[in-house]
Amino acid sequence: MADETPAQNPPMAAAPPPPTSATVTDSESPAVLEKQDPSPPSHVPAVSVSVTESASTTIAENEEQAPPPEQAALEPDSSDKGSGKEELPPTPPPQAVESESEPPAVTEAPKEENPPAPAAETVVISESESQQPPAPPHPEVVTESESLAAMMEKEETGAPAEPTAAGTTTTTTTTTTSAQEEVAAAVEEKKVPQNLGSFKEESNKEADLSDSERKALEELKQLVREAIDSNLFNSESKSEENPEKEKKQESKEVSIWGIPLLKDERSDVILLKFLRARDFKAKDAFVMIKNTIRWRKEFGIDELLDEDLGDDMEKVVFMHGQDKEGHPVCYNVYGEFQNKELYQKAFSDEEKRMKFLRWRIQLLEKSIRKLDFSPGGVSTIFQVSDLKNSPGPGKKELRLATKQALQVLQDNYPEFVAKQVFINVPWWYLAFYTMISPFMTQRTKSKFVIALPSKSAETLFKYIPPEQVPIQYGGLSVDYCDCNPEFSDADPATEMTVKPGTKQTVEITIFELTSKRLSFVPIMNVRSNGKNFSLQKCILVWEIRVVGWEVSYGAEFVPDAKDSYAVIIQKPTKMTAKDEPVVSQSFKVGELGKVLLTVDNPTSKKKKLLYRFKVKPFCD
Repeated sequence: MADETPAQNPPMAAAPPPPTSATVTDSESPAVLEKQDPSPPSHVPAVSVSVTESASTTIAENEEQAPPPEQAALEPDSSDKGSGKEELPPTPPPQAVESESEPPAVTEAPKEENPPAPAAETVVISESESQQPPAPPHPEVVTESESLAAMMEKEETGAPAEPTAAGTTTTTTTTTTSAQEEVAAAVEEKKVPQNLGSFKEESNKEADLSDSERKALEELKQLVREAIDSNLFNSESKSEENPEKEKKQESKEVSIWGIPLLKDERSDVILLKFLRARDFKAKDAFVMIKNTIRWRKEFGIDELLDEDLGDDMEKVVFMHGQDKEGHPVCYNVYGEFQNKELYQKAFSDEEKRMKFLRWRIQLLEKSIRKLDFSPGGVSTIFQVSDLKNSPGPGKKELRLATKQALQVLQDNYPEFVAKQVFINVPWWYLAFYTMISPFMTQRTKSKFVIALPSKSAETLFKYIPPEQVPIQYGGLSVDYCDCNPEFSDADPATEMTVKPGTKQTVEITIFELTSKRLSFVPIMNVRSNGKNFSLQKCILVWEIRVVGWEVSYGAEFVPDAKDSYAVIIQKPTKMTAKDEPVVSQSFKVGELGKVLLTVDNPTSKKKKLLYRFKVKPFCD
């Protein structure tokens, strides 16, 4: 797949958090999430966390939540007939969508062979909780089809009328957002094929290749070696005034993305990308390599890396965090082009469109050079395309720029997209499915996922840890600085679902510690069950978020001692969508007890709850 995945100074993935453990319990299921790791160091109090759920008085306890509509998507495939083409540029791609079967929730871990008893367990947690790995996808069968670049020439401009399922009539009498989403959901369920498997990245390790794939790799290496020995790659793009002199002066080493084509295992990874783009036909892959090398010299890629093209487009495309498999994530924000000045600056004439293309390719090149091309490394990028307020395919200048960039990416950047997720998709966008899907391969469709606005955050959390998702997309990740030093992308968050009409309570319990004293930490003695324990004073810090809010949130500390009083940290408060997306709070703990974080969801919709916490020593 030729993938457009540029990134502006893409940060490398955060180091994995220290091993921790957590147990989440639910009144209806004994064990929802359980992970075990070493206990925390002795200089902070040990804590545990559990979750309880109860029915809200506003909605019947047995109200069921309808399962979310399945996701859909598609993209140009590198094995498309005659092109080996890849992915769209950072402009709204006018494709249809294909469904992908996804589990309705990503927070639940597989059940253990021996599930615990219904009573909540107490499990030691250090300063964070572990994340769950995503479910392994299934491989797909590759078939050939027409390239998307060719299909774009046949497309009509403007948004089509609202689609309806065959044999049915859909009537819309209002223009409210909820009505549009209901129509879109119905279209998505009826128009999009079901049970499409997920794409699984192929291994780049030689031992995992089939005999035919190894044979094709060796054949391609031989063709590249002969071309380098005959100076074919250099002579095609150089002046022919004195070819003999040029042949002697030119170095025979040929590199793409900073990696020589014939040197080590990293070279094999590069060659495998071209082979997969051409269905392991060595001669076709060699022609693609030759054309790519010629294009890179004509386009001036080496000089482009050092060009100053300004930062006007830095909000259009940016890199942020990594997905659950370690792929860097690239965000493409199409709604930025609603800014007329920015739109004109990028697309108003051919010169500006070429400058925008060079800026886009520059970001892509810088991102690719930060990837790990070792056989077991991460050599692809996770793409997120935000279509909120997208100008749409009706803009002529935008279509021209899209077609131009698409052609370049398809021809010269094979197999660089790990997954392409479209979020905040307009309700009418699904109509493109009927126009494009017949030309898409199953492998192409399996790489794409599409989400309506109401499902965007939930869809992202299936692939990206919540602490890595930017705050504007429902996650906890912000631009960290000295004014917000408590949490970073390395501090994992726990995600759970609050059902309609239920109340969810997260209990963070402070319990007894070892009697070992640390000189720099104040100690107070606490008697429990007839035994003396040493309790260190500490500060419990947490962040909590309910995506979209519209719930009530409260927090209190409940001490274990019978003669102590509960402390209200925050009285139950109704939180609206306009409130701060993330609530950050802390509490100084001086005795055994637990902090209760309570979320009451009175609505008829399920809500995504995110939280994380850490324990800090308290010094007077």
